[in-house]
Amino acid sequence: MSQSSIERSALWFLLVSVVVIVLDQVTKITILNTFTLGEDLNVLPIFDLTYVRNYGAAFSFLSDAGGWQRHFFTIIALVISTLLIYWISKTPKEQKLLLWSYSLILGGAIGNVADRIMYGYVVDFLHFYHNGWHFPAFNVADIAISIGAALLLLEAFLEYRQEKKQSEVQS
Repeated sequence: MSQSSIERSALWFLLVSVVVIVLDQVTKITILNTFTLGEDLNVLPIFDLTYVRNYGAAFSFLSDAGGWQRHFFTIIALVISTLLIYWISKTPKEQKLLLWSYSLILGGAIGNVADRIMYGYVVDFLHFYHNGWHFPAFNVADIAISIGAALLLLEAFLEYRQEKKQSEVQS
């Protein structure tokens, strides 16, 4: 595979990350400009738009840790983002599932890091619930990270099946 083919593939998938970042930031800016903190807009019987601030990580993990977590999660996300950019640049374009997973995780990570840097917290606003059960509010970046992680698991599962199949054929 030629170097320019890898570079074009990397650029395409980095563009996917940029689209995720833009969608994430546009939705968050819209929430910040139209909602007050804690304001709630019912959209469906199981779904509200609710502006909340997340000072921690996923599901507000360590949100009440005193402030050090902001810098900790920012550094971790920047290190992971750097690794993801490197992996995107080195992954052959034929491994599309892997490239999609990396680019979605990268876009989501940068979207949430941008919040931590600009505001000191992550803007969350998508709130699902049913019969007294509430899923923690989340955002577009979180959706991208979750889909990317699921694709990464799917890729690992498919690779395992392929390797197992090949070892059975060789036996």
